[in-house]
Amino acid sequence: MCVLTMPTRLNRRTVLATGALPLGMIALDKLQSTAYAQASIPQEIGDALPGAQFAGSSRFRYFGLSVYDARLWVSPGFQVATYAQHGLALELTYLRSLSGKAIAERSLKEMRRAEALAADTEKNWLTAMQDAFPDVGEGDRITGLHTPASGAKFWFNGQARATIRDTDFSRLFFGIWLSETTSEPRLRSELLGRVAS
Repeated sequence: MCVLTMPTRLNRRTVLATGALPLGMIALDKLQSTAYAQASIPQEIGDALPGAQFAGSSRFRYFGLSVYDARLWVSPGFQVATYAQHGLALELTYLRSLSGKAIAERSLKEMRRAEALAADTEKNWLTAMQDAFPDVGEGDRITGLHTPASGAKFWFNGQARATIRDTDFSRLFFGIWLSETTSEPRLRSELLGRVAS
């Protein structure tokens, strides 16, 4: 079967039923990711980050399981090496159910990779993230905005959810995806694909 002639409307079950090779699955996944990446900017990002430019997208997998699709928008003049000095927005669209508590705990663990944190700082940030991140299911979106001078703001499915007025928190939180110390360099590279220098 020629992968290039497969209709883009086929779902994975259809592909499997036709006996397509794994390469076909990869190609279909890329088609779906490309369509996702080309979708219009979410309203909350357009309103909060005027002039935002699409930087890239990627799918995060954990032990082969698809967890979320990520898309990144950046302010004009964005520089990768100094990402924390620029406004940016990251949208995660979940592909499976996760508890908000698990998202917050994993986020804190990843933030520790970049920098040692005081115990009281960890406690405060974990509480703030547990308040900010609800339980999610397939199709739910959490959008985060990094504003260098003031901190982070979060939306859940387009509705304002929380503001964390702490610039160090915001720098380390978005560094989970954008810092050179990220545990997911492939994801970072794909998110920064259009702006990497």
